[in-house]
Amino acid sequence: MGVSRKVSAWLRDQGHECIHLGEEGLARLPNGEIFSKAVAEDRIILTFDLDFGEIAAMAGDCRTSVMVFRLQNTRAPHVIDRLAVALEKASEPLLKGAIVTVEEARLRIRELPMRGK
Repeated sequence: MGVSRKVSAWLRDQGHECIHLGEEGLARLPNGEIFSKAVAEDRIILTFDLDFGEIAAMAGDCRTSVMVFRLQNTRAPHVIDRLAVALEKASEPLLKGAIVTVEEARLRIRELPMRGK
């Protein structure tokens, strides 16, 4: 399951440049290629897929940020509510390079590159 296109639309409404892989016909792109695309285009990945946090952590000096949603309620309005909080609290680390885990009641921010990886 991917992040809803409604979330992408909300981000655009907030003034963020945003693409959704489904809108580009790339919904089935392998994770490694998605990460490479994000690096090349200087984008932040929003996902429910825990693998992207590991990919970012293992990427060495790469500072492509990943926001991983770990939510029970994955409907777009709830994801948008949690995303709004995450952007307010983690915008600076996201711009520098971070893995941000968004849970129901908290955020976890780990700056990149990660030590010991």
